Amino acid sequence: MPGLRGKAALITGAGQGIGQGIALALASEGVDLLLAGRTLQKVEETARLAASRGVRAIPAACDVKSSTDLAAAVDSAVAEFGGIDILVNNAQEVPLGPIDQVTDEAFTAGFESGPLASFRLMKLVHPHMAKRGGGTIFNFASSAGIRWDMSNYACYGAIKQATRALTRGAAAEWGRDNIRVLTIAPHAESPGLKAWIEHNPDEAEAFFRTIPLGRVGRLEEDIGRAIVALCGPDLGYLTGATIPLDGGQANFD
Repeated sequence: MPGLRGKAALITGAGQGIGQGIALALASEGVDLLLAGRTLQKVEETARLAASRGVRAIPAACDVKSSTDLAAAVDSAVAEFGGIDILVNNAQEVPLGPIDQVTDEAFTAGFESGPLASFRLMKLVHPHMAKRGGGTIFNFASSAGIRWDMSNYACYGAIKQATRALTRGAAAEWGRDNIRVLTIAPHAESPGLKAWIEHNPDEAEAFFRTIPLGRVGRLEEDIGRAIVALCGPDLGYLTGATIPLDGGQANFD
């Protein structure tokens, strides 16, 4: 992608799944990476794979529920790369189940790892992006927030809808700094989705029937490459939107 080589990205949840797929897609375009994840060994492996594509890739142990860890990750990226051009707020703990069975702790952890972590990182990277003339921020939502039947998904959906509101607000407030903020709502071959399919085979079968393309997205080829495209100049007029990368399933209108 023209213009991405030499830029720097910070990706949370980069040790596996969607975060790793995005990291590898960006590495293929020459983007240097600060790879944050709760398990250092996993992000070290992603860093090894990314570095083999010719970029600098720095692994960092990071619990996104810790404001100290988030600040340290941003400081490391700025120290290593001189700034941050792309932020991918991918990490998320998911509270699923009936409302009366989701604990306060699980609901709080969902907010802390989701919208609160995104909120904190967005504020931390904003001055660095503004100084470099702009940047692109990706937050993550889910079609779980707009299901016609919210049974068992109310807590998860509430968290993801809060993230969408943050995206809209930041896009409005930071557009004049040339910082674009987008929400991605993916279906992808992540460990989390694979585990859900394994534990909910009947619901999973029905789920696949509702995807017009008949499959979930590939981590690097479908989700990562879409992120690459969205960072590029051809889509530079797009901000504040929720973009479903889900094979045509959800209707966010």
